[in-house]
Amino acid sequence: MILSLAEARPPIQAARPHRGFALRGVVATGLALSVAMMPTSASAAGLIRDAEIEGLLRDYANPIFRVAGLNPGSVEVNIIGARSINAYVSGGQRVFIHTGLITEAETPNQVIGVLAHETGHIAGAHLARMRGQIDRAQTASIVAMLLGAAAVAGGAAAGARNVGAAGQGIVLGGQSLAQRTLLSYQRAQEAAADQAALSYLTATKQSGQGMIDLFDKLANQAVVSLRYADPYVLSHPMPRDRVRLLETMAAKSKYFGQTDSPALLRRHRMAQAKLHGFLEAPSTVYRRYPKSDTSLPARYARAIAAYRQADTRQALSSMEQMIREQPDNPYFWELKGQTLFEGGMVREAVAPLRKAVALAPNSGLIRILLAQAQLASENAGLTNDALENLRMAARTEPRSVTLHQQFAIAYARKGDLGRADLSSAEAAFIKGDLDLAKQRAKRAMAQLRKGTPAWIKANDIVEFKPPKS
Repeated sequence: MILSLAEARPPIQAARPHRGFALRGVVATGLALSVAMMPTSASAAGLIRDAEIEGLLRDYANPIFRVAGLNPGSVEVNIIGARSINAYVSGGQRVFIHTGLITEAETPNQVIGVLAHETGHIAGAHLARMRGQIDRAQTASIVAMLLGAAAVAGGAAAGARNVGAAGQGIVLGGQSLAQRTLLSYQRAQEAAADQAALSYLTATKQSGQGMIDLFDKLANQAVVSLRYADPYVLSHPMPRDRVRLLETMAAKSKYFGQTDSPALLRRHRMAQAKLHGFLEAPSTVYRRYPKSDTSLPARYARAIAAYRQADTRQALSSMEQMIREQPDNPYFWELKGQTLFEGGMVREAVAPLRKAVALAPNSGLIRILLAQAQLASENAGLTNDALENLRMAARTEPRSVTLHQQFAIAYARKGDLGRADLSSAEAAFIKGDLDLAKQRAKRAMAQLRKGTPAWIKANDIVEFKPPKS
């Protein structure tokens, strides 16, 4: 489904996210703030799903992952609906990209440079090492606190105020030293990720210029806020120093002058247009892409704005023109199908969505949308086709709430109530409604043959106990 807010996923509990590449000054007042300075978990943000943009990011990232020694299939790339220019890694091999990074990046190379930097954090196991460093910093802070408390107590017992004050100084000084040590370690990780990124870019015959340009842009924005900052309490290298060092290292690569291919740049512009079209107010879209702009990205953004305003006729007219120009573009067919589906023309939506699936057979998101249209058409002859599309989509989208909800509808249509209840239980489980999930799973177990894979799945849900916080 195009640019839908991501469906609920199990919360990321294994690790805090690693601070991304964005240049920020962090002036923490204590060790606790040093630990909490990282971004909030992605489960609290607006995750966005879109087949076209995810595919583009994969084409940007997969070559980088491979040269870094990572399995691309094991690394998640997630999109967060936020205007800020930022990216970070979290929970092991998960990369989070803000939409602001995509829309503000002037070239694909700028986004690729950021992805290379974040890959450096993953390949360097920086999250795990940072947790160890945090533990050591906390230990040092606690030791200082105990020593300080002992000094305060001793001073009070002896009636010596100076000793008590010295004890308080030990506490504060110990916390400050632990905090500075932790942030110094994080700055070293950021520098290591920069160097790793440049090596990955060289290995994939790409330039480091994009990363430098983007960091330089951020450095310009940060000049005022960082002018009086203490470098020792920043979680990143000082911006200007960072850019200068990157320039020196990147210029040594024989691919420094390499530019993005025209085809990749066109896809980048289309992704930007789609994000503007879906995330901005239609009036803003029309100002950004006036009718005088007849480029394909501009028409794409205006078609999406028309669709969002329920101007189905205008939206479809624009889409038909784009399809005539690029009949093999699966995302134009997908957008047409979604426009028809949400405009109440459900049966008419099936054909363009089938075309989209034929052109992009590995897209689970498009297959789920096609299955939705097939089931909503109330054509009993399409139920088996819908089930097949859902089964294929489950290979790449096993955590999709919509996937399991549509499975429930399809199985109920077939009279397979046990599997229908199991699918409803799985949807509720993914959303975090454990009570409903267990209720549906128990009902499914009563209708499924004991010991079958479906029965075991239902039993797993019934027996599930959430981890203690």
